[in-house]
Amino acid sequence: MFESYAQDPLCQAVEGAWKAGIVVVVAAGNEGRNNSAGTNGYGTITAPGNDPYVITVGAMKTMGTKDRADDLIASYSSKGPTAIDQIVKPDLVAPGNHTVSLLASTATLPAIYPNNKLPLTAYQMTGSGALSNQYYVLSGTSMAAATISGAVADLLQAQPSLTPDQVKARLMKTAYKVFPGYSSVTDPATGITYTDQYDVFTIGAGYVDLQAALASTDVAPSGVPAKSPTVQFDSASQNVYFVADSSAMWGSSAVWGSSAVWGSNMFVSSTSAVWGSSAVWGSSAVWGSSAVWGSSSLAGFSAVWGSSAVWGSSANTGAESLSVFINGEE
Repeated sequence: MFESYAQDPLCQAVEGAWKAGIVVVVAAGNEGRNNSAGTNGYGTITAPGNDPYVITVGAMKTMGTKDRADDLIASYSSKGPTAIDQIVKPDLVAPGNHTVSLLASTATLPAIYPNNKLPLTAYQMTGSGALSNQYYVLSGTSMAAATISGAVADLLQAQPSLTPDQVKARLMKTAYKVFPGYSSVTDPATGITYTDQYDVFTIGAGYVDLQAALASTDVAPSGVPAKSPTVQFDSASQNVYFVADSSAMWGSSAVWGSSAVWGSNMFVSSTSAVWGSSAVWGSSAVWGSSAVWGSSSLAGFSAVWGSSAVWGSSANTGAESLSVFINGEE
């Protein structure tokens, strides 16, 4: 990403569709393992996922169980904040890892990657080791975006009068918000271990809960945008803060304000720190200066907000320096 969402043609296109009454769901991207800029995957969400109006989706792993309590973030899922505009993204996370869907048997993809075909034993009582020509398995935030798209369709079928902003607000407010502090996965091919922190730039407002969204009777104020909030770095305190926006749905409304959407300690006011010493993740978190994520270890304060990285002043930094990461399955 080389420019603000306000100038990016792709962002302007999806934003135009949104304002015309179409709910736009976009993938966050699969750059969560990209550490080429020293950010441990932070600041890797690009257009059109950086637009504050649309619903940007990260990917979760279902861990092969029907219970969401053990689900974990996919380490490849791209993280915010967005470069240049510093928008809090993704907005939501949804199942996107090892997703099974219908296969067009004559397509090019299964010819190149035949091992992604689903084994017949997954849905047939057979001892055959053959692979299906009807179903295919893929992983990525694109699959998670498709899950959210289905949720949007169900929600609009039940309540067709909802606007795109009301749909986004409903899904974010009713999202499942119980997560571990951290999780790790080791890539068997490289031996590299990736550790994820369950913060607002990784899981957004939470894990989509369609049942809760359909059961909810809350309707956000009409005509008020559900724009994803912006964050700002305070060099004096070395904290990162949400920027108050009275024109947005998350600003001043009691129903749609801080504790309802982002959790009781996540979004309170313009003076509430996201990463400060008294914030949710404390001074030793991603933006802090000590422990696992500190300046002497993996990420460091300067990784995302410093003078030599994504948010800094160096000519060789920012989105231009990010290399493409070809995501593998977990």
